[in-house]
Amino acid sequence: MEVPGSVRFDVNLSILFTELPLLERPAAARAAGFDAVEFWWPFDVAVPGDREVDGFVRAVRDAGVRLVGLNFFAGDMPGGDRGLVSWPARSAEFRDNIDVVVAVGERLGCRAFNALYGNRIDGIAPAEQDAVAAENLALAAKAVQRIGGVVLVEPVSGAPRYPLLTAADAVAVIERVERESEVDNLRLLADLYHLAVNGDDVEQVITTHARRIGHVQIADAPGRNEPGTGRLDLAGQLTRLADLGYSGHVGLEYQPSGASVDSFAWLPPDRRASS
Repeated sequence: MEVPGSVRFDVNLSILFTELPLLERPAAARAAGFDAVEFWWPFDVAVPGDREVDGFVRAVRDAGVRLVGLNFFAGDMPGGDRGLVSWPARSAEFRDNIDVVVAVGERLGCRAFNALYGNRIDGIAPAEQDAVAAENLALAAKAVQRIGGVVLVEPVSGAPRYPLLTAADAVAVIERVERESEVDNLRLLADLYHLAVNGDDVEQVITTHARRIGHVQIADAPGRNEPGTGRLDLAGQLTRLADLGYSGHVGLEYQPSGASVDSFAWLPPDRRASS
């Protein structure tokens, strides 16, 4: 896949190298030639113990990689949860998680934090969930602002009860929070796979919302495997992003079609390090 030399890649270690224990994955990414990584929330609870946090921080540092993206706690992801932001009964849990996220970000130099919005909950009016989400996103944005961070809002596919499907859905949430809380550090997470699968015109999204994009992730479709296994014009889309001034990392958030280390054949070794 031919992409501009300015495009910098990182590896999502919550979906790649899962054949290894979590704390061994940063070193595996470094051995494969990458120096930047991202994670979904790497713990089972919103507020893990200090020993767990210290172990995670040490694994990233010892591997010699930089953490460039981290999710807030999103609940039981394998069980179908997709975030706590709009979930009234778990709002306190999300808010408790904020300080832990900021602390990890400060220790590892991470400045991009993905807040998955949350599924629609039976018995709760969508308007009530959206109001809770706006309050929680504002609190998160103000907290990460202390370390120069941004909060990312992501459209997601494959989750029938998740309400943010398109870039326009996510941008509407961002604009509401900006309007109501006067924060300016919310950004769109443009996962090109999710956008395409949900029927968004990815090229139009890039053109329309380039200034709001705070992070990019890729996988090919169908299948959510590595670039070159599907039909998406990822090279063209990344070129367009670069042309419009996007200079952040592009997260490799795909399910490898074989062993993780073999799934990088499309990316020459000299293009894997981002610095």
